[in-house]
Amino acid sequence: MASSFDPVAHNRSAWDREVESGNEWTRPVGPEVIARARAGDWSVVLIGYQPVPRDWFPAELAGAAVLCLASGGGQQGPVLSAVGAAVTVLDNSPRQLSRDREVGAREQLAVRTVLGDMRDLSAFTDASFDVVFNPVSNVFCPELAPVWLESFRVLRPGGILMAGFMNPDIFIFDVAALDERGELIVRHPLPFTTLDLPDDERERSYGTGPIEYSHSLTEQIGGQLAAGFVLTHLVEGPHHADATGRYMPGYFATRAVRP
Repeated sequence: MASSFDPVAHNRSAWDREVESGNEWTRPVGPEVIARARAGDWSVVLIGYQPVPRDWFPAELAGAAVLCLASGGGQQGPVLSAVGAAVTVLDNSPRQLSRDREVGAREQLAVRTVLGDMRDLSAFTDASFDVVFNPVSNVFCPELAPVWLESFRVLRPGGILMAGFMNPDIFIFDVAALDERGELIVRHPLPFTTLDLPDDERERSYGTGPIEYSHSLTEQIGGQLAAGFVLTHLVEGPHHADATGRYMPGYFATRAVRP
């Protein structure tokens, strides 16, 4: 692929196409979900279909400033808004953000949307959020250190970072064998990015989807620690949509605090 390739622009267009094709992470929540959230019955996910433990959140969410980071799609942001949080959703895809605005308009929720790269939170001042909520999305980001540094900067002291991310070991397998036959055939050394594949093979295996990056646990967990966070919780879960789920965790989720 040409050296002038822009992964941010590519992934922006790719996620806009995912919205048009109905990817499950682009389908906004319905009125019944918002009604339950307003009544105190709510959950959101960081990894797969696994609800985030309620004690990961502040004891009182009403009035808390929450940044849903690379979390467009009309799912987590509107639910947290319905609970009473002051929610801002930053995402790289205009169409994903339109889903959040759609739910906000339908349910009269004040969900703010901002178009941007998760590595650059310069639209926000220092110490402006109580929670940064980042479901599995940094797999589409070329580098993670700026994500954690910026998250640290925009959180207030005592603020919480919740992040979901891929187990990098998922990327060692041949994706065609995994998806088409459910076979776990080791093929790729790590680190891996789908840019490593020839264009024709990447298109056969991933279609016109976003570029993905494996990211080591050193980048994921070590990067949070290097940014200054204190890790309080870590959980793992199977990948919800491929054969690896029978054998290994495909996802990790972490909770960390800015001292």
